[in-house]
Amino acid sequence: MKNGNVFWSFVRNLLKTPNKEQIECHLPKPILLDTGEMKDPYDWAPSILPVQILRIGQLVILSVPGEFTTMAGRRLRDAVKSVLYAGGSDLDSNVHIVIAGLANTYSQYVTTFEEYQVQRYEGASTLYGPHTLSAYIQEFEKLAMAIVRDEQVAPGPQPPDLLQRQISLLPPVILDITPPGVNFGDIKTDVPPRAIFRKRDIVTVTFWSASPRNDLMTEGTFALVEILHNQERWVPAYDDDDFCLRFKWARSSKLSPLSHATIEWRVPESAVLGVYRMTHFGASKNIFGSIRHFTGSSSAFIVA
Repeated sequence: MKNGNVFWSFVRNLLKTPNKEQIECHLPKPILLDTGEMKDPYDWAPSILPVQILRIGQLVILSVPGEFTTMAGRRLRDAVKSVLYAGGSDLDSNVHIVIAGLANTYSQYVTTFEEYQVQRYEGASTLYGPHTLSAYIQEFEKLAMAIVRDEQVAPGPQPPDLLQRQISLLPPVILDITPPGVNFGDIKTDVPPRAIFRKRDIVTVTFWSASPRNDLMTEGTFALVEILHNQERWVPAYDDDDFCLRFKWARSSKLSPLSHATIEWRVPESAVLGVYRMTHFGASKNIFGSIRHFTGSSSAFIVA
């Protein structure tokens, strides 16, 4: 057995002292945290893991919920390939088996039995003991055989939905406000009148805004650069997933409910010459906790 650290063993025992069965199960690893038996406020380590095989023609994808070492991955692939060949499937020698790691959930590392005995980083981070790889091989062989036999596979137990039980140490957004006479989305600092920018110039506009945590704009955007099309409608050109566009948010002071958002656009070499504007999307929170969405746009400017 590898020797643990006295200090960390003391810290571990304050949380949960592993029993004899746990210690023997994980030998030769000294248990840093007994996460397998720690259940408050919910499981510290997943006890239900999804495994999956996808087949696209001659391509077979093994979806694993962890990080396999190189040799562990080879052994898993070889085991699945043996089942597919021996079972008489229509897959031939051109079959290509790949491993897609970190799929569907995360359970840290998976090593071979021999790598586990050495207890380097990957072995020490294998949560379920020295036979973790053997367990994965067993389950993937079952899935591979189901593919060969064209059988339905029972879905098995479902992992718990912990979304509503998550603990956050980040203080919530209490309130967003603007100065008197100013609305959310109004311009704080605009582009100069009749401004003309060249490629590689940086265009900067600042809006009165609210905390981005009120709405993360999933499948949306906080910042948008639009181009005037046919002199009649604005068409999106760049948003905040483009490297040339940056969205920066800050409060006026640390505890202030006032905040502003700055959009910086470095005009790329590929930009089409024309008339542009920058638009900000956000959501504010009032004292009663209700969320209200807003938008604001800069003055038009020219890229020439």
